[in-house]
Amino acid sequence: MQFLFAGKAHPADKAGQDLIKYIIDISKRPEFVGRILFIQNYDMNIAKILVQGCDVWMNTPTRPLEASGTSGEKGVMNGTLHFSVLDGWWVEGYKQDAGWALPLENSFDNPELQDELDSEAIYGILENEVVPAYYYRNDKNIPVLWVDFIKNTFAEVVPLFTTKRMMKDYFTRYYLPQSERTALLKSNNFQKAKEMAAWKARILNVWNTIEVKNIQVSDGITNTYEMGKAYPSSVTLDLKGLSPCEIGVELIVATGNDQPGFVERHDFKLENKDDDLAHYTLELTLKKPGIYNYGLRIYAKNETLPNRQDFRLLKWL
Repeated sequence: MQFLFAGKAHPADKAGQDLIKYIIDISKRPEFVGRILFIQNYDMNIAKILVQGCDVWMNTPTRPLEASGTSGEKGVMNGTLHFSVLDGWWVEGYKQDAGWALPLENSFDNPELQDELDSEAIYGILENEVVPAYYYRNDKNIPVLWVDFIKNTFAEVVPLFTTKRMMKDYFTRYYLPQSERTALLKSNNFQKAKEMAAWKARILNVWNTIEVKNIQVSDGITNTYEMGKAYPSSVTLDLKGLSPCEIGVELIVATGNDQPGFVERHDFKLENKDDDLAHYTLELTLKKPGIYNYGLRIYAKNETLPNRQDFRLLKWL
């Protein structure tokens, strides 16, 4: 096995420069001569040769600091298998039996302990998975496992990261819908645009007067929550004349630690309506263990809105 290192450190990146020097020093040790090589003056021409010629593109960024990972994308398009942390592009691109991955989450807050754990994981995956797959041969001396990995990469990973797929996404998800929406808003002397403006004005007029009459959230959420069990919750609102279909109610679940992060969003359903009172209910079943915080909020709904962010109204209860 050979390790090829290539790259440049920013002139102000002393730590990066020291790391490169350390790699070069190690490559000169007798036991590593020919095994570890550092390729100088990394540029697009060298990158072109590397992505075509190496067997595994190994990248181990510090979670969650990987910006993208386009070099790895170029590698897999040349039949190079990828081995990286589930960060950057690889958290989206990784598929089982189409490369290798280190876990997404950190196990330790201490960077040195995390690096040590990742190091052991890398050696273990190389020794027990990568190298055996590369050197295994069938009776015709064909590395069938390695070929299968390459085929899986071409079939399951590469198509998701081509320019064709990117442009298709832009057209189908943004350009064409926006074009159709523009035509809709302009039709009949801007009739739909006028209706939306009137709707927004009507919602704005009563938004701050909407009253919360009752909230019931199961105690299981605030104390001990039994996995797999459904917990009923309900919200009653005085909509001040608005239709229940114009107001959405949702419960947001976030991690309950020093750095809360979004976990899940659950929409309440309209149970019934009495005069101006709308009763919304939710059967909540969380599937992930842990400690969580939660919050309830309401927002304005309209099928003609292109997205939620098109109307700024949102209120936490």
